[in-house]
Amino acid sequence: MQLSVTNKGIIKLAAPISLAILIPQLNFLTNTAFLGRLGERELAVNGLTGVFYLIISMVGYGLNSGIQAQMARRGGEGDNAGLGKTLTNGMLLGVMASLVLMILAMWLSPFIFELSLHDKSHVSSSINYLYIRVWGLPFLLLVQLMNAFYISTGQSRFLMYGSLAATVVNIVLDYFFIFGKAGFPEMGLNGAAVASVIAEVVYAFVMVGIFYFGKMFREFPVFTQSTFDTSLARRSLNVSAPLIVQYLFSIGGWQVFFIFVEHLGQRELAASQILRSVFGVVSVVTWAFASTCNTLVSNVIGQGKQNEVIPVIRKICTISFVCTAAICVPLLLFPAEFLSLYRDDASLIAMSLSSLRLIVVATLIMALSTVMFNGVVGTGNTMVNLIIEVACVGIYLVYCYIFIERARLPLAWAWGSEFVYWTSLFIISYLYLHSGRWKGKTI
Repeated sequence: MQLSVTNKGIIKLAAPISLAILIPQLNFLTNTAFLGRLGERELAVNGLTGVFYLIISMVGYGLNSGIQAQMARRGGEGDNAGLGKTLTNGMLLGVMASLVLMILAMWLSPFIFELSLHDKSHVSSSINYLYIRVWGLPFLLLVQLMNAFYISTGQSRFLMYGSLAATVVNIVLDYFFIFGKAGFPEMGLNGAAVASVIAEVVYAFVMVGIFYFGKMFREFPVFTQSTFDTSLARRSLNVSAPLIVQYLFSIGGWQVFFIFVEHLGQRELAASQILRSVFGVVSVVTWAFASTCNTLVSNVIGQGKQNEVIPVIRKICTISFVCTAAICVPLLLFPAEFLSLYRDDASLIAMSLSSLRLIVVATLIMALSTVMFNGVVGTGNTMVNLIIEVACVGIYLVYCYIFIERARLPLAWAWGSEFVYWTSLFIISYLYLHSGRWKGKTI
């Protein structure tokens, strides 16, 4: 399981991850377009609840990112039995975490939405949507863990199969449930929630099915121990806990951003929902190379080659930037045409154009900063990741409060916050990696 760090090896690992991330982003684009046909209110509420659900799911993502670093380290050491044991414990931790998250989400969401949103119709719609959506959490956390396993073992191509299956199911059911087609009742916004839950169940079954039907349990034995390994769980949580808090800060900052935008008005919120979808599409490649960097850095350290860490990160940054730039060019050439895919509203598109240009610039900076930041994750110094994230989100929130909540400046100024955040992350991550303080960390 010693992975290649050549350009070809990096692209071979990252390309399937890109496709696996792109496929659900296309689903999100379709979902947004469907809800855009219903109206601005549905579009706005989907944006608010989508970010809230993303915050919850980031707890699982943080947990599984830490476990991914551990599995990659075991792979670099050639310890397949230890890798399988880490996967087993990760499954059990995921089940417990998902149940806790479901309870917290159902309990906290009414308080959060009632206190933060001005429009009461947004409050009731958001709560009803979320009460359905959270039932997909156990399956989502299992998917995240299986994805982490396939990436850490250099089998990222399998991510595409589950992603494709879930996306096809989601798009078809979105159409049926939102608009009441094929004999189903017209459920509107709640129909999108039901479709998403069913898609996550399908996704989980496909990813686990690949593991068992591919007989991977022979090479990476799972459930061989009779009891839950609390010592291994503590080590996993030591690595993952700072990442969990870090992602909560990161996406929590985005939730505050959307709440502030809601205070500007429903049209601004609807436009921001469209822009969020655009941001997701153009950042697909970046997130794939970021996950690749996490795995390769940890794997290289497991091989005892710490001197290769910085060159590997630099190489991945270069490829990430070039690929992201190639994606951004069509957006700069045909911005109005792309935005019209979501909603055929000339004034809404005009409102979004300046923000879209800022997002493109921010994405280019993100192509470098996210890769370097995940390089820090791969070293196992996740407490440093937390400190960096808290600092950057703090800067981001100060900007949002001054320019959105207090000054009530146009929407483009609001989305300028992305430029501020990613630039801060780039500077701090770069300084830490080149300081060499990450060397010698064991996980």
